[in-house]
Amino acid sequence: MSDYLFAGIPVNDYPEAVAWYGKLLGSPPAFHPHDTEAVWEIADNRAVYVVLDRKRAGHALITVIVDDLDARLAAIAERGLEPALRETYDNGTRKITFRDPDGNEFALGGVPSS
Repeated sequence: MSDYLFAGIPVNDYPEAVAWYGKLLGSPPAFHPHDTEAVWEIADNRAVYVVLDRKRAGHALITVIVDDLDARLAAIAERGLEPALRETYDNGTRKITFRDPDGNEFALGGVPSS
């Protein structure tokens, strides 16, 4: 088993996706392996990437557990994105799902800030 995560998100419109994920993740991509792929490093040894792949677009499901969910959500809202779905489980854990223009789901999970 590897200690590195590299999660892919297939998209129809590459420039639109790069702009949208830049707002969601709060930065431009860390690097571009080629003309139709952009990579964001979200933590040590953990990255997500968007790639032009029209056959698979809209089918990604990614959840990232974060330390300060409320702060992340506030920052994302300031950048103009709102979640598509908010869930709270019986144990207090929350999952906040965003949907990109293709319908890919990128969720943030965590417990409320104190």
